[in-house]
Amino acid sequence: MPRFAANLSMMFNDVPFPERFERAAKAGFKAVEFLFPYDYPAEEVAGWLKSNGLENVLFNLPPGNTAAKEWGVTSLPGREAEFRDHLAMAIDYAKVLGTPRVLAMGGYLPEGADPALHRATFVCNLRSAAQRLAKEGLNLMIEPLNLRDFPRFFLNNQIQAHGIREEVGEPNLKVQMDFYHVQVSEGDVSFKLKKYIDHIGHIQIAGAPDRHEPDEGELDYRHVFRLLDELGYQGWVGCEYRPRGRTEEGLGWMKSLLDYTRVQ
Repeated sequence: MPRFAANLSMMFNDVPFPERFERAAKAGFKAVEFLFPYDYPAEEVAGWLKSNGLENVLFNLPPGNTAAKEWGVTSLPGREAEFRDHLAMAIDYAKVLGTPRVLAMGGYLPEGADPALHRATFVCNLRSAAQRLAKEGLNLMIEPLNLRDFPRFFLNNQIQAHGIREEVGEPNLKVQMDFYHVQVSEGDVSFKLKKYIDHIGHIQIAGAPDRHEPDEGELDYRHVFRLLDELGYQGWVGCEYRPRGRTEEGLGWMKSLLDYTRVQ
């Protein structure tokens, strides 16, 4: 049976970030993930986790210049020193929070960019980052994002992501599979899950095409959850969706979809 982690960047967002931890715990979650914890001291975030009996399973490296709408610098030539600083900050937070994995976002390709140069930069940064994280016992994630929501994002499909993973060649580099992005970008979710399961470090869910609760849309999550069980996936499943209303009012999907064992 899948273990669900609430995404506190998207769920319970009718209250400030510090208050979302208690809301998630009261809703029955045992783990959380979020995009960026850096607006708060690591010790404060760790306190919110501890006081609510929650585990943090994932967060991202800093996104870069948010005023310029950047979304990661990992593939951006000339920003290598900044990437190293971001990695150091993420390691410091992960050690305090007890977080086992962090995600490095590829970033956007500028107009007229040379994709080969960006790929080479991405591979080089990932290799050095994975080696550094391995010394701390941490895993590094990369995640393809769909081009409908993230035009010109460097990493946008599973074949590309796993090809880069293989080229980097570090065992603690894994691919994060978000079924919403897979469905929007390329479809064929079940086949890709079975093909890449041994190299998936984290999973996220949302309904497609609108990124709401997973009980609506094109994806049959009863089938997906059965398949996760059959494949022996032991990790967390992050709930990275936009609630249709108040988060708690939409959580009935967990019971209804987890009744999948009755559907043969």
